[in-house]
Amino acid sequence: MVYVHGANEERDIDPARIPPGQILTTNFPVLHHGDVPYYNNMALWNLKLFGLVEEEVTIGYGEFMKLPMREFTNDIHCVTTWSRLDNVWGGVAVSTILEKVRLKPEAKYVMLHAEQGWSTNLPLEDFMRETSLLAVRHGGELLTPKHGYPVRMVVPHLYFWKSAKWLRGIEFMAEDKPGFWEQHGYHMYGNPFKEERFAEGYGDDEEDYSFIFNNPE
Repeated sequence: MVYVHGANEERDIDPARIPPGQILTTNFPVLHHGDVPYYNNMALWNLKLFGLVEEEVTIGYGEFMKLPMREFTNDIHCVTTWSRLDNVWGGVAVSTILEKVRLKPEAKYVMLHAEQGWSTNLPLEDFMRETSLLAVRHGGELLTPKHGYPVRMVVPHLYFWKSAKWLRGIEFMAEDKPGFWEQHGYHMYGNPFKEERFAEGYGDDEEDYSFIFNNPE
């Protein structure tokens, strides 16, 4: 049995689904850095695929919403210690997006670029996992601005800061490099079951933790 915050009850859930140090909740906390972007004219939104590709591609909102979509169900784990199970997302599979570009052989990593200069990195093989998607819906409803509308990357096997809100660009790279949060002490990879929350040596100062937990994904 696992106690579920938000539901205020215990449920028969396999404890192995909950990474160490996590608290299970039915809520969906809103956590981000900076202002929430609001879109009044979707003709101004696009998604750019660039870097180590044969030809850069820009996908407009209308074109993106016409791409084949399907449902994905997964668990998500935030570095700030909450986990939420059985999330139902609607969106575009990464494999569908990759049909739009030809990657160069040296492409091994991805940088996700979002509004306001926010970014996060991950290996190409993690980006390409069957469970990774570009989400437009959660629980059957369009994403709200606070949760990443119009498009949020979802990489459920890593801590949730890797699931960049307000996605605007996908850059393919030969070498790994830190994104915004990784530059501020987050782990370069972020496996929740290994508690890869912070870079080695980070957190020795209490102010480190203050920044991390007051400004999560």
